[in-house]
Amino acid sequence: MCDVCVMNAVKDRMLSRRDFFRTTAAVGAAATLGGMVAAPAAMAAGHGGVFDMTHPLSPEFPTFFGVPGISMEPQFNFAEHGFNLMNLTINEHTATHIDAPLHFSADGNSVDEIPVSDLVVPLCVIDIAAKAAENPDAQVTPDDLKAWIAANGAIPDKACVAMHSGWAAKSGDAAAFVGNDADGVKHFPGFHIEATQMLLEETTAAAIAVDTLSLDYGPSPDFATHYAWLPAGRYGIENLAGLDQVPAAGATLVVGAPNHVGGTGGPARIFAMV
Repeated sequence: MCDVCVMNAVKDRMLSRRDFFRTTAAVGAAATLGGMVAAPAAMAAGHGGVFDMTHPLSPEFPTFFGVPGISMEPQFNFAEHGFNLMNLTINEHTATHIDAPLHFSADGNSVDEIPVSDLVVPLCVIDIAAKAAENPDAQVTPDDLKAWIAANGAIPDKACVAMHSGWAAKSGDAAAFVGNDADGVKHFPGFHIEATQMLLEETTAAAIAVDTLSLDYGPSPDFATHYAWLPAGRYGIENLAGLDQVPAAGATLVVGAPNHVGGTGGPARIFAMV
């Protein structure tokens, strides 16, 4: 079949289904409230809603290296071809994304090799927003983990332990989010290596997550947490959103990891069931 015939067939099919999609969109919009939607009937007992924990992926989102993390080039458009299609060029580590073990190791699992059983996990939120408001170089420490455990019980098996520093609210201001000083040193919160080691030695946590650009705090000279955590076969999440909307314990995180073969990570759509 010729290219023009294919395009015309696609256009006819899309136009014939326009009313269906309009109806579906209206129903979906009515069910949406902010970042939370009504839970489907099949959702596991104990979860009543779903929160989107993902920043939009756009060229405007601040990045570690200061250049846009994604570009989108239109290849086909509806007016001319009857359908829309873009070619994407993406830095794996932009917006809300996963750090696979391979990111900081010679032979760790790539993102497509992360077990699916490690992608639907209990969420533990370590709230350091108060001290981060006073000190942009604040870190999650063993004392923060111990305080969480004292209040909520042991960290569950295969959990994602997430740092809530309040930094997600700064994502619309690149200068504030990255925190570069006059010498080019970044300033934002992260995991202290001693807290990372505690999680490695005393828990089976599958992931750690931050609402900042890096698992390590901004001024880190050596990426100690990356080099300890990822080669141990665990993964990280950076630029997580919405941590102020979920409880310290009890939510389930659903990590929509990309699965491109050999990837060191990649943008992810992440939800919390509460």
